[in-house]
Amino acid sequence: MTEGKKVKKALLVIDMQNVCVGKNHATYFKYDNEILIQTVNEVIDANESNVVVYIKNIMKKNLINNYVFIKYEGNAFSNPKLNEFLKAHKIKCVEIVGVDGGGCVALTALGVIKEGYSVILNESAIGTMFNKNKEKYFKKLREADAKII
Repeated sequence: MTEGKKVKKALLVIDMQNVCVGKNHATYFKYDNEILIQTVNEVIDANESNVVVYIKNIMKKNLINNYVFIKYEGNAFSNPKLNEFLKAHKIKCVEIVGVDGGGCVALTALGVIKEGYSVILNESAIGTMFNKNKEKYFKKLREADAKII
C-alpha cells in the first residue's frame, strides 16, 4: 500500500432485520439485541466515509438510501451481485458486523477471503448464538489472516 493512501473499505451489516434483532424478535435469537443494535449503529456511524452494505437474509418459509443485497444462504457472496458491487467500488477490505457469529457472519467472512478481500470482524458488534460453530469458524478465519477486533 502506498504511504498516505487509504485502502477502500466496505462495512457489511449482516441480517440486522426485525426477525433477528427487532423489539419483538424471534425468541430463537437469544443475544442481547438492544446492546447489539447500539454497537452495530456505532460501527456504522464510524464508517460514514466507507461504503456501508446491508445484507438481508430471506428464509423461504419465514414470516433507505443504502445498498441492500438479498441472500438465501449463510454466505452473502452466494449472491454474485455483492461481489460485482464491491469490485465496481474498488473495495479492498471488508468489515463485518451483525448476526450470527456462528453462522452467516462467519460464512460471509470466509466468502470475503475466498473472493480475495481482506476482512475485519468487529466482534463487539456481532451477535452469536451458535458458540461452538463460532469457535470452529473463527479458528479458520484466524488461520486465514482475518483481523478480529
